Amino acid sequence: MALQLWETLKEAITAYTGLSPATFFTVLALLWAIYYVVTGLFGSSDDRHQRSRSFEEQMEPLPPPVQLGEISEEELKQYDGSDPKKPLLMAIKGQIYDVSQSRMFYGPGGPYALFAGKDASRALAKMSFEDKDLTGDISGLGPFELEALQDWEYKFMSKYVKVGTIKKTVPVTEGADSAEASTDAKPAEDGPSDGAVATEEKSSGADAKEE
Repeated sequence: MALQLWETLKEAITAYTGLSPATFFTVLALLWAIYYVVTGLFGSSDDRHQRSRSFEEQMEPLPPPVQLGEISEEELKQYDGSDPKKPLLMAIKGQIYDVSQSRMFYGPGGPYALFAGKDASRALAKMSFEDKDLTGDISGLGPFELEALQDWEYKFMSKYVKVGTIKKTVPVTEGADSAEASTDAKPAEDGPSDGAVATEEKSSGADAKEE
């Protein structure tokens, strides 16, 4: 029975396609392989729809930069791109810039993502990706590093909008505390205390009585 069906199938293939059964199945296998490769390259319709939607989201116009004024380095960390509703910010030499238009570079997953939400002056000057260099402290840098940092600053000034500055913290030194303490104690040195004056007046009254 199975052999009869196979013979009937071979005759039908030859009659309708003009190809031998071997050629027909070879062509069928090639077509299936091509279909598999094409679908693997371009993905399913759901994947294509998701990619097109992501592309449309990227093409949406960015909101205008919001001026933040003076903020602390801790507050700047909130704008590292982890929250898509907030702008993507980065600072150079204490000046904060909105780099949202370059999210592919400074946003999550980008090559410079670790610079976002920080003053990365030292890291940019040294072209370093180490955590210890993710700071605005540029003391001890050489002339070539300072020149590289200057180039980065010019690039940011020409390409991005400045939205604020980093609040500078002034450390309280021990010398300042000592000076303040000595200032508070100085009035006591200018004249006798109230107790000494009262004692002196009492002594004078006693001498007068004896006379």
